[in-house]
Amino acid sequence: MAFSAAELDFLLADCAAGSPLINDATTYQLTKKSLVQDLSHLRKAHGEHARALVELVQARRAGKLPENWLMDSESVQQATPPVVAAWRAEVLKSAGVEAAVDVTCSIGTELHALAAAGLRVLGGDLDHQRLRMAHFNVPEVPVARMDALRPAFAGDLKSGALKSGILKSGVVVADPARRNSSGRIAKLEDLQPPLPELMDCYDNLVVKCAPGIDYSEFDGHVEVVSVDGGVKETCLYSPAILGRGRRAVVTGASSVKEIVTSDEPEADRVGGAGRYIVDPDGAIVRAGLVRQYAARHGLWQLDPHIAYLTGDELPAGVRGFEIVEEVPLKKARPALVALGAKSVEILVRGVNVDPDELRKKWKLKKGNAGGSGGAGGAGAADTAYSVVVTRIGEGGAAKAVAFICRARRSSRG
Repeated sequence: MAFSAAELDFLLADCAAGSPLINDATTYQLTKKSLVQDLSHLRKAHGEHARALVELVQARRAGKLPENWLMDSESVQQATPPVVAAWRAEVLKSAGVEAAVDVTCSIGTELHALAAAGLRVLGGDLDHQRLRMAHFNVPEVPVARMDALRPAFAGDLKSGALKSGILKSGVVVADPARRNSSGRIAKLEDLQPPLPELMDCYDNLVVKCAPGIDYSEFDGHVEVVSVDGGVKETCLYSPAILGRGRRAVVTGASSVKEIVTSDEPEADRVGGAGRYIVDPDGAIVRAGLVRQYAARHGLWQLDPHIAYLTGDELPAGVRGFEIVEEVPLKKARPALVALGAKSVEILVRGVNVDPDELRKKWKLKKGNAGGSGGAGGAGAADTAYSVVVTRIGEGGAAKAVAFICRARRSSRG
């Protein structure tokens, strides 16, 4: 829950005093089980400020942002992961961008990264409390209350950086609302504010969107970024900044692991399974760069419309699935029983089945007899399998296939 103005006044004053009350709050567990009792103790000690202390400590414990920042749970959930913000700042710097205005800056994640990259930066937001937190978190960056469509650009980005209210030597960064009353927004025109209106305001625009946004009508550069396997955002850049094309950026918690672009060669091979199956990172799939990734790593598709790839070697550092047996989906359970499988990881593409329901239907139990992993007190690793379920073929020739596999990670790289 967001801080009230009074709560933020208290937190700012306490931080200035060295945070003794915040330090006290960190000694409590603040879990679902202990929260009622912990909050009661904190109220006795700190009165009306207890809720704000709990909110701050819980938000910091998410570990997503610098631990000394002011933040609440909602702003942390909405914040761009630091590794993604840092990547974008370096992209802009490499493109020759000198200045940036983040017109939806929230508590300052993007401001921090842009300033660290050496750009001149100004932050703006309609939420006054978020701006106050941004000012505390990134004190070197000026902030002003503004509407994203009617920004109050100040003289902090002067010396030719501004012209008629629009940045001349820089960009505008915006993160429109990704949900409305109907749920998650999938179309660019439904963003709040809508992309067409933002593009009417600014020539050089960078727009952060949800990973699943339909960007097919966007005429510019599209970048899909993941962190540790989870796709975090799709970012749109005006053509004047990076031209046109698509790029997938696969990152870890603190660095970029791999970049795949739309101007790379595509693999056109489709065929039977090799030794391994590879499920490409979600950023690669959402960016539509599966064939480019396949060409880079000597892989091919099992089906031209499905993102699963196969090959005889795993790409360096990638987790894949070594095929033990290929069977029709209907025969997957008896095959697993024969192998002595007691637990399964299920991956599905192109087949309308729910992995959880499939797992319940198979009813694999401890003590299944038979196979190399069954008897003799085999360990959990010996009885754990991964099942890759996919569709192969089209129309009447389409069939649901289950590849029973062992999860593997490449030792190369």
